[in-house]
Amino acid sequence: MASISKEILIRSSAEDVWAVVGDFAAGPSRMAPGYVVDTRVEADTRVVTFIDGTVARERFVALDHESRRIAYAVVGDSLQPAHDNASMQVLADGERRCRLIWIHDVLPDDLAPTLDAAMTHGGAVIKHTFEGHRNPQADLTSAS
Repeated sequence: MASISKEILIRSSAEDVWAVVGDFAAGPSRMAPGYVVDTRVEADTRVVTFIDGTVARERFVALDHESRRIAYAVVGDSLQPAHDNASMQVLADGERRCRLIWIHDVLPDDLAPTLDAAMTHGGAVIKHTFEGHRNPQADLTSAS
């Protein structure tokens, strides 16, 4: 099983970041506007649509406010993984800085490069969003 881990340093308080990351229903659209174009909830599953047309069905697994950690399992998406579970955890790193730890475990292993690239891009959008940029997708496009 491939495991992809991203650590995103964010100039924002852990509390402010967790308020968004810990929101299972709307978190993806709020933390990555423009990259995530739609999020809707169906029972214990959220359906996340990305700008490239990829659709991921993510089942809620756990939420721990004390450790600021959310876990979910991808139970269906455009890539058709045999197994995909993920977590995000927000760790304070000073008064107005934190680290977002984002981990995906996926099978088959050959999905890892695609998922790694998506997480790298998504992580940049998340960082820009939390650090107050008005249009993070435009910032990434102009930087290319």
